[in-house]
Formats: sequence, C-alpha cells, structure tokens
Amino acid sequence: MEAAALLRLLQLTSPALPIGGFAFSQGLESAVTLGHVTDEPTSERWLLGALQFGQTRLDLPVFFRLHAAFAAGDGARVESWCHYLLASREGEERQLEDMHVGRALARLLSDQGVTRAEAYRSSDVVTHVAMFALAAVSFGIAPKTAALGFVFSWLENQVGALSRLVPLGQLAAQRVLARVAREIPASLDAALRTPDADIGACMPGAAIASALHETQYCRLFKS
Repeated sequence: MEAAALLRLLQLTSPALPIGGFAFSQGLESAVTLGHVTDEPTSERWLLGALQFGQTRLDLPVFFRLHAAFAAGDGARVESWCHYLLASREGEERQLEDMHVGRALARLLSDQGVTRAEAYRSSDVVTHVAMFALAAVSFGIAPKTAALGFVFSWLENQVGALSRLVPLGQLAAQRVLARVAREIPASLDAALRTPDADIGACMPGAAIASALHETQYCRLFKS
C-alpha cells in the first residue's frame, strides 16, 4: 500500500475526524440501561454479535458493492444500495445517524477536493458506508484494505461508547478491542463471499434496544 493511500486511510479512521461518530452508541446506551451489557465479558459478547450479525452481513457486503459502484461511476447503483442500507436500519435513530454521519463525511470530502461528494452533502439518500467507499475510491485505497479500516473505526467507536457507559477501565476496553478486532479479517472474507440475496442484518436485540432508546428519559448519545 502506497504511503499516500495509507495516510488517507488513517485520516478517515481517526477519532479526530469531524463527522460526529462519537455522539452515537447504536443502541448500546439502551443495552447498558437494560442490563444486557454490564462488564467486560458482556461488552465483548455484544460487540462480537454486532460484528457477526450486523457488520459482516450488512454493512461490509454493501460497502464492497458501493466501492465497486463508485469505481465504475454507476450513480444509480450507489443510490440503490444506499436505499437498501437505510431501509435495513433497525429504527429511525439508526437511519438518522447514518445520514448525519454520511453528510458530515461528504462535507469533509468535498472540502478535500472530492467533487463527487458535493451532491451528497444534503442528500436524503446518503450513508456513512457510501461516503467511506467514495473516499476509498477517490484516494486509491483498495476495497478490502478500506473495509478493514472502516470496520475497525466502527469497533473503536463502540468501545469508546462502552468506556463511558459501563464503565470499562482503559485496560479492559483495550482488551475488548483487541479480542473483537481479531475476528475482523474473517468477517471481511465472509462479507466478500455474501451474494446479494443474503445481505441483511439479523439483530433483534439491538433493534429493540435502539427503539427503546428513542424514548429513553436520560441519555448521553443520540442513538
């Protein structure tokens, strides 16, 4: 991997990237409130489940298709997969999160000279996955390498949320991060083998947690 592409990938996965990902827990806050996630072992199980049944079966297969669509200049296919991804989200909060972070990344990419991102800055059919794929194509990052960065960034954000919610100590949080991260390469391989007809998440517990979070009285996160 060339240094320029690697540096761009590090920029895209940095917690300092100003797209607001830190403000969302993706149902974790509700799961903690309900007592499903209370310590290091339950944190690890929750994240492994989200990786296996969410990222591996939905976000990552769609990411690879969006990367190919942007590389081919196929705007209709990009829009179709964005629609599919938004329709697959567990509830309104998760849809709004995807669009919010996607638009923020579109603004950043536009400011960085990615002209194709301009059209997505206020679009109702935009997702974080799509804008990350566009960034990868624009900066010459290979699809599998970009997907590795994307899912690690997701995991790091989730562990950060857990650190504030459970709470996990810094060493415990890093143990969880390392153990779950070991499963990422296998998730990428599985996602690459997934046919279109099999794409879709199956996380009823996360869906319930996300729905309950919409009316949770006291909360730190937007989802």
